[in-house]
Amino acid sequence: MRNYTTQMDAARKGILTPELEIVAKKENMTTEALMKLVAEGKVAICANKNHVGLNPEGVGSMLRTKINVNLGVSRDCKDYDIEMQKVMSAVKLGAEAIMDLSSHGNTQPFRQKLTHECPAMIGTVPVYDSVIHYQRDLATLTAQDFIDVVRLHAQDGVDFVTLHCGITRKTIEQIKKHKRKMNIVSRGGSLVFAWMSMTGEENPFYEHFDEILDICEEYDVTISLGDACRPGCLADATDVCQIEELVRLGELTKRAWDHNVQVMVEGPGHVPLDQVAANMKVQQSICMGAPFYVLGPLVTDIAPGYDHITAAIGGAVAAMNGAAFLCYVTPAEHLALPNVEDVKQGIIASKIAAHAADIAKGIPGARDQDDRMADARQKLDWEKQYACALDPETAKAIRDSRSPEDDHSDTCSMCGKFCAVRSMNKALAGEYIDIL
Repeated sequence: MRNYTTQMDAARKGILTPELEIVAKKENMTTEALMKLVAEGKVAICANKNHVGLNPEGVGSMLRTKINVNLGVSRDCKDYDIEMQKVMSAVKLGAEAIMDLSSHGNTQPFRQKLTHECPAMIGTVPVYDSVIHYQRDLATLTAQDFIDVVRLHAQDGVDFVTLHCGITRKTIEQIKKHKRKMNIVSRGGSLVFAWMSMTGEENPFYEHFDEILDICEEYDVTISLGDACRPGCLADATDVCQIEELVRLGELTKRAWDHNVQVMVEGPGHVPLDQVAANMKVQQSICMGAPFYVLGPLVTDIAPGYDHITAAIGGAVAAMNGAAFLCYVTPAEHLALPNVEDVKQGIIASKIAAHAADIAKGIPGARDQDDRMADARQKLDWEKQYACALDPETAKAIRDSRSPEDDHSDTCSMCGKFCAVRSMNKALAGEYIDIL
């Protein structure tokens, strides 16, 4: 019988949960050190008590950088079987979290399938599901309708929910006054903004925050405080709307912690490269070290089709400076719902960014795989090189498609016998070095 409500509550009571013990082993930390961070809110272990078969992970800037994969069906792409293919691909490639952002159809069976079969953390955005669940237009929904969907997702076993609690009636006037280029680009944020505009009422996720905290405490759901005013282009980065919302998210973080509810804070967005580090430091200060969950950030607006690269550049700098959780971005960003290959490309790009940041941060053991790769390359041991690769299948397929000739099969086909590694190995061994 659990004698605690949430992972934070357990940590504050000095209770070692099975999830915390697993995370401590993964992070090469003592349970005492990790427990202190969870108790302080600097690490979140997103673990709904109803998520069967969860392989728990910790999210915090002092741990390995984690990545999230967004998926889900839409009106134009309705195949849940394809979405499950994406899920399995994401887990195989090492994604620590899956967010189901479905906006069409009967969403609950798919959500329950995820929380009963997928070992990764599962996240959702309940405001998306509200219109779908009730099959009613946005303006006809009540505040209680939104809260009830949060409860439904918690009961279904979702580990974290993105809630856009930080925009209020005041934000409507700010958006009109400051005349952003892209206004609000957050899908959930725009729905809350639209609902407030049409009904004249206050943001239900802000106004009824205490009731939401009761639900999250009961099921041990982590709140991911959504950044409705995240910049959607470089011109809107780090503006009044973004920072004012961040200040409110800091206030809500404190209220959640007082309720023993774990928090992550979501961040930008599109940000010029020279502003990324500053954004991370401002968030850490205003939100008291709560784990920061960033979308990208994308460091240029002009690369549709390659935004997995623009996001990886920003993500590496963000994580190096304190972001704990990177939401992947695929080549389809701004263009279409990603297919299975897009998902793979997005995950690999985010994993590279996260890994590069972990090395820069000095995370214990982060460079071990790189050192093993260097040893394998020095020995021209191709099988060991594949074993060290983030994507062994692609690496092997490239070499096999352009394999070298038999008399220099130990090298690759770019340098052939001009291979520096081959020449140095032979020279240091006192052997004759044939080039022609």
